[in-house]
Amino acid sequence: MQMKKEYQKRSFYMGLLITLIIAMTAAILAQLPYLAIVGQLVLAIVLGIIWSHTVNVQPQYLSGIEFSSKKLLRIGIILLGMRLNLGDIYEAGIFPFLYASILLSMTLAVVYALARLFKVDKTLSILTACGTAICGAAAIVAIAPLVKAKENVTAVSVAVIAVLGTLFTILYTLLFPMLPLTTYQFGIFSGGTLHEIAHAIAASSAGGAESEDIAIVVKLTRVVLLVPVAVLIGLYVSKTENKTQEKKSFSIKKLPIPWFIFGFLAMSAVNTSGILPEAIVNGSVTVSYLLLGMAMAGLGLKVELSVFKKLGFNIFYAAFLGTVVLMVIGFALIYFLRIN
Repeated sequence: MQMKKEYQKRSFYMGLLITLIIAMTAAILAQLPYLAIVGQLVLAIVLGIIWSHTVNVQPQYLSGIEFSSKKLLRIGIILLGMRLNLGDIYEAGIFPFLYASILLSMTLAVVYALARLFKVDKTLSILTACGTAICGAAAIVAIAPLVKAKENVTAVSVAVIAVLGTLFTILYTLLFPMLPLTTYQFGIFSGGTLHEIAHAIAASSAGGAESEDIAIVVKLTRVVLLVPVAVLIGLYVSKTENKTQEKKSFSIKKLPIPWFIFGFLAMSAVNTSGILPEAIVNGSVTVSYLLLGMAMAGLGLKVELSVFKKLGFNIFYAAFLGTVVLMVIGFALIYFLRIN
């Protein structure tokens, strides 16, 4: 038993080490002239995908990789709050909330409708719509128990969002120099239209600190909206169930509350107060980027391109078209309303 625990521990740390190697490699490559535009976070995702499809990642390492993509991502986001001044959130006003709410509502409806039009299973349609509209895999995993989704259905939805999110993150990074948007507007655009928090941070980093800061604010607004969406879906499922005991299965206590947002705001408050030396603040941000790079690597390592051959491309097409609609509407709202 002791040997088994030691083996599991070594495997866990090996998974962490793989993400660390990829994150550090991405950081080094990001210093090169042409790759600097892409940025270390996007590079970490790409390197993760390349690694997973060229090097045989042992199944026992997945616990460490999973830890990086989920836990370290949240810790990295919390520490990244050290770079944000709460005055920036105040100056942003109510627009991030309205922007996120409009895009979320429209995307949910569009992706779900397209998926059903393409004859996709109802449960898979709901999960993928939520993943596209709210916050990627986190939303899918949170909503899955409410709609009683099977593991394979949840896995397909997560894979679709992971692939699409990565593709659009790379696309946004390459398009940034050509888009008629300021760095601030690009940050709003990235935070409001990309799937995962990781994707929004990675893409917006092409526009610099200002772009990244507002992208995080807008994206976290979408994450917060996961709670009311989960309530509505839970109530809908509970109402449509036929069995009395299943009607009682939905509980407000089971809702996915994104607690890490409060940590992010707390770190922002500490930074705003100015009580910490600049060296500590800068060091925290540096550590944050390393952790986020490891999270991106974990995200890339979990992308399975082969899943589409097994289960068909209809859900991918629906999510892809839905993401294009999300992107177009998100861009139009910023560009034509002249949000600055």
